[in-house]
Amino acid sequence: MARPSAVQPSRSTARLLLEDFLPYRLNRAAASSSAQLSRIYRGAFGLTIPEWRVLATLGQFGEATATAIGRHSSMHKTKVSRAVAALQARRWLERRRDDGDRRIEHLRLTGAGRAAYRRLVPQMLGYESGLLDRLTGAERQALMTGLAAMERALEAIAAEAEPGQPLWPDSGPET
Repeated sequence: MARPSAVQPSRSTARLLLEDFLPYRLNRAAASSSAQLSRIYRGAFGLTIPEWRVLATLGQFGEATATAIGRHSSMHKTKVSRAVAALQARRWLERRRDDGDRRIEHLRLTGAGRAAYRRLVPQMLGYESGLLDRLTGAERQALMTGLAAMERALEAIAAEAEPGQPLWPDSGPET
């Protein structure tokens, strides 16, 4: 990885080295991990990524609305809706209308859905353990601390951003 120099070039002469660009590296790591994990849930049950995320979220919380699942799993509502429909077609998920607001549906896993979740969880945790076992204790701690710091920074940026505006007002090219 390239080391930052004491003298930073101006934005108009700077080059973006994609392999050193943090958002790119994070995306590559996430995509690689997701592809490897999908071999587990796709191989066992033919699930898509959104279906797995809905199954995992309901397995974790027991019951949730589609909106809450989307928020928790960072999925758009249309992906959540399609995944919910697919899991319901498998009879892994059931819907219950909210008594106070008929527009809201509470979702939960059926017995078959819970059984699938229980079958997948040890494999998913085994993958995570195998991945973390390739790191030293210090590297694991640094990774977890760094990820927590990155999540806080991203949340702060999102909270400060004005809809439709650049995240950094002076982020355009220099003149």
